Amino acid sequence: MAPALDLIVGVASTVTRLGAFAFLRWIPGHHFPSIIVSAAAIYLTLVTAYSSSFGTRPSLREAFPKLFRHEHASKEHSTDSGLDTEHDEPALYKEEVNILKTLVFGIPNWHEWEFTYITIGLNVLVTLLSLDLVFRGPALYDGEKLKFSRLGYVDHTSARVLMREPDPHNLPVYVYLKPSAKTNWSAVDKVYYTQEETDYTYPIVFEGLQPDTAYAYSLSNDLGGTFRTAPAPSSAAAKSLTFLTSSCIKANFPYNPFAHSLSIHGFKYMSKVLKSLPSPASFMLFLGDFIYVDVPFRLSSTQEHYRSEYRRVYASPSWKLPGFHIPWIHTLDDHEIANDWAGGNETEPFPAASDPFIHYHASVNPPLPPSAPDGPETNTTYFQFTQGPASFFMMDTRRYRTEPETEKSAISDTTKPLYGSSSASSQATEYGPSMLGPEQLQALLAFLQTPEGPNVHWKFVASSVPFTKNWRFGTSDTWGGFLSERKRILDAMHFAEASLGVRVIILSGDRHEFAAVRFPPRLASEVSDPTSSLGPHEFSVGPLSMFYLPFRTFKQVDDEDVALAYFPDGNSKLGSIHIEPATGASRAYARSTLTYKLWVDGTVAWEYYLDSPVADGGKRTNLDTWKIWH
Repeated sequence: MAPALDLIVGVASTVTRLGAFAFLRWIPGHHFPSIIVSAAAIYLTLVTAYSSSFGTRPSLREAFPKLFRHEHASKEHSTDSGLDTEHDEPALYKEEVNILKTLVFGIPNWHEWEFTYITIGLNVLVTLLSLDLVFRGPALYDGEKLKFSRLGYVDHTSARVLMREPDPHNLPVYVYLKPSAKTNWSAVDKVYYTQEETDYTYPIVFEGLQPDTAYAYSLSNDLGGTFRTAPAPSSAAAKSLTFLTSSCIKANFPYNPFAHSLSIHGFKYMSKVLKSLPSPASFMLFLGDFIYVDVPFRLSSTQEHYRSEYRRVYASPSWKLPGFHIPWIHTLDDHEIANDWAGGNETEPFPAASDPFIHYHASVNPPLPPSAPDGPETNTTYFQFTQGPASFFMMDTRRYRTEPETEKSAISDTTKPLYGSSSASSQATEYGPSMLGPEQLQALLAFLQTPEGPNVHWKFVASSVPFTKNWRFGTSDTWGGFLSERKRILDAMHFAEASLGVRVIILSGDRHEFAAVRFPPRLASEVSDPTSSLGPHEFSVGPLSMFYLPFRTFKQVDDEDVALAYFPDGNSKLGSIHIEPATGASRAYARSTLTYKLWVDGTVAWEYYLDSPVADGGKRTNLDTWKIWH
């Protein structure tokens, strides 16, 4: 039985160690904890039950005499008993083999009791560390007493601040505001109560502010902060804009046993990036997976658990790093609900999952599009705003989607109405699968077709999932699973670039990798020119602080989605976008230039430059002569 026992014990030990390494340092997948604990249980059971099969086990007192204050150890005996004088091989060689089996494969050998205790302790340790990653944060930090304030959307005349105050003894909360250059505070609001219904959050709105002005706010419950309003739309300062974009954060990953369980390691890189920007960042555009409710696995599906996940993120000490008091605006993605969610807005667990997103993020997000359903019961979760030289449409690619289309069900006729009811759950609508639902789709198309003011040269579309179909893993969860709807949107993007004199940029996340993609206009001259930069561009970046995949999942499959760059590695990826007026002889006709920088673990890994469409003799653009194939 000994060889078979050695094999089983060795396999159980190896699975425990490799599984723990993968779980703690590579990917916190939901299968790993059960595999690690099961393998460790099998290992310890066999080692304990069949201890005599591995030699005579010394007691702990005999093995560690100094620990138990014994002056005499049995080390001499245990060492001598490991010699095999009848074997032809040198004794030293056999000892080395036994030590290797014990340390590497975890197979006990009580003749080498020091190493046996070490290897057993190692397996127990990695199992406990794996459980620590899963349970320490939820067990120690429910965040019920958490109070904080954070900046939401800020424009040139107003600012939104989210406050959480659960202690009724601190109510009412008096709200004070002043320009940073002045000393006198003005009382601007009084919050009489916060409710359990909103998890004790309250959106504070400052209005009637001066453009391009630094302000400080102070709350009577010892919270406060600073912000700067955006420049007036017609001012010279409004021709420039700097902001950040990324997605996906998970506390204490890669795992560090000595770190705070709520520490977000990627934030230290973001703090470094904020110091390196050519001008202060106006906001962070965060594209989903703010929480990972189902990673490693879902501990509960109640509304209270979803709320506690948001509280734990906001309780992280990493928010205190330098530079982090900038506005954050958010889209929704699947891990705030459930992985690859396509269940619509009525199916469980969406109602419980959407509650904290509404209160913590949507309540201080940018305004809704003009045509979007509004009112306290609609809880619309897609947004639209303009800041400086750019306008933005932030899509919700989860709440309104149906199941993705199959290759056979793809619809090529985009002249039909798209696509069914926003309350559809997992079934395709009458006209086919939809990611956006009819109201959101029409709002997006209206955004793309609406001319901008004279100083706005960029249209940004924010998507929590990649727009390109070039990802060959989980493609159906991206826009690659909704190609018919994507085609209609892409046609509208080409129209905007050709007729409105703007550049269209898609910003996305979700993949834990970075890719830059160009969508060329369907023109014979463009297809034959591989050096051209015409057409909408997508920059898909993530994670801000999470795992990355060690295998490659991105591949260009045709000439519709042209790959520009692909960077899969790095636990922290962040995109910075800087827009400024065009200068220099080579850009004499361009209105504006954009610089995109990819930061991987705090270092610039890739840069890309784009010009806005050119002016032509006072006309809006010379691109209106382009003809797009249909």
